[in-house]
This record gives sequence, structure tokens and C-alpha cells, in this order.
Amino acid sequence: MPFGLGWPELLIILVVAILLFGGSRLAGIGKGTGRAIREFKEETQGLREADKNKAASTNAELDPRPAAPQAPVVQAPTTPVVADAQTVEQPKQN
Repeated sequence: MPFGLGWPELLIILVVAILLFGGSRLAGIGKGTGRAIREFKEETQGLREADKNKAASTNAELDPRPAAPQAPVVQAPTTPVVADAQTVEQPKQN
């Protein structure tokens, strides 16, 4: 339980609150508190989204890394390469 309070203590606090404020006034206080919490959550969510959007745009603008260079295109040789010198015919000498 919150603040080390058990069920009997919470029940006593609730009864005292009802006696002091009355049922209808407590309902209005609860409704107003719920509305305030909801508005607070919506505003903090909006701020988080705005920060994410700002951070993303800032990172894209300030990225110091240049675009990755492209590897040069290597063409295959047009003449066949001989792997073994014994298979190549030697020119005949006269």
C-alpha cells in the first residue's frame, strides 16, 4: 500500500473526507483531478513527439559524415588468362 497505509487506515481517511466535503463535492474534486491528469499526459506526450521530431531533423541536418563513396566498377578482362604455362603453345622457331 502507498505510504505504508493499510486498508483500515485508507477506509478511515475516506470516511473523514466524505464527512468533511460531502459526496457530491468529492465527486467534483475527483473529476477535476482526473481531467487535470489527462491534460498533463496529453501535453507531455506532445512535448515528447516534438522533441523526437526536432532531434531527427537536427541529426539529419548536422550529420558530418559524407555519403559513402561508391566502389569503382571493375570489368572482367576480355582476353582469357592462362593459368598454366605448359598449356600455352609456344611459337615455332625455324
